[in-house]
Amino acid sequence: MRGAGGAAPDTMKPPQDYRSAGVDIDAGEALVEAIKPLAKATARPGCDAGLGGFAALFDLKAAGYRDPILLATTDGVGTKLKIAIAADRHATIGQDLVAMCVNDLVVQGAEPLFFLDYFATGRLEVEKARVIVAGIAAACKEVGCALIGGETAEMPGLYAAGDYDLAGFAVGAVERGQALDGRDIAEGDVVLGLASSGLHSNGFSLVRRIVQKARLDYAQPAPFAPETSLAEALLAPTRLYVRACRAAVKAGGVKAFAHITGGGLIENIPRVLPDALAAELDAGLWPLPPVFRWLAATAPVAAAEMARTFNCGIGMIAVAAPDAADKVSAALAGAGERVLRIGRIVRRPAGEGGTILLNAERAWPG
Repeated sequence: MRGAGGAAPDTMKPPQDYRSAGVDIDAGEALVEAIKPLAKATARPGCDAGLGGFAALFDLKAAGYRDPILLATTDGVGTKLKIAIAADRHATIGQDLVAMCVNDLVVQGAEPLFFLDYFATGRLEVEKARVIVAGIAAACKEVGCALIGGETAEMPGLYAAGDYDLAGFAVGAVERGQALDGRDIAEGDVVLGLASSGLHSNGFSLVRRIVQKARLDYAQPAPFAPETSLAEALLAPTRLYVRACRAAVKAGGVKAFAHITGGGLIENIPRVLPDALAAELDAGLWPLPPVFRWLAATAPVAAAEMARTFNCGIGMIAVAAPDAADKVSAALAGAGERVLRIGRIVRRPAGEGGTILLNAERAWPG
């Protein structure tokens, strides 16, 4: 009832709901239904990889472990996502996410058991999200890791139109006393390098800056690989080293692995070395792939900066005693990896870091 001089209550405004605020619950439910079979395909002993509950269970005894130590890791894809978004190419970014996590687990001898993902966006596009999760599931299946769940967050106002972010979480296990920790590494041990598939998922803020300054379009042919587009070449997915590294551990003789991620060769190898030792690498012992040559020459980027920003063609290293190096190399190669002897373990000179890179200025012209 209207009083004298008062305003009538506004009963004509449309009712408000979550969708009008930018969050589509129905789209989220549609995505869950679309990815259930993808997750189910990653089932493994210990977990049926079903989705839909509030939490997932994993039975370590059913997975074959007697006295396990659990290991956990989390990572993302970084600004490589910006290229995937700009080029509207999302099929392989999920492998990047999985690889960045499970490759970190296997360096300690662990078997990746299960994986969860976090996908955040301003507005959920179900088919795009399904493609991304399909890539995650395929990578999980390849390494024998169950995709047991995750989170899809639709947050309008936080992300620009078309943007999204990804994070991954992986848990692995190793029997007590069998983890690799590098404590047995000794002077004279051999450093083996496993070839990368390209940039993997690090250094992309610099890559994008170089592309921008060179005024290149991601749709045009890559200057270093004209048979493919620049986007496709830069988005080559991070290599999954799990099966090969586990095969090498089973063969015996591995003292340590190091995953070459952010910080490149310079920062990552010392993480597995005793303080008194260093890895002496000869850059002339492996070819610098064309994408890295192009980046070094175009920017230009000095050799030292290349080695602390990018993997420079080596995505994983293994350390073995001289009498075991051939056996380890054969196991890695038998699992499909290209393996090169790239250096040796030396006494760390005073004032030097844990990675000593020789001949880079000559081998990597910038």
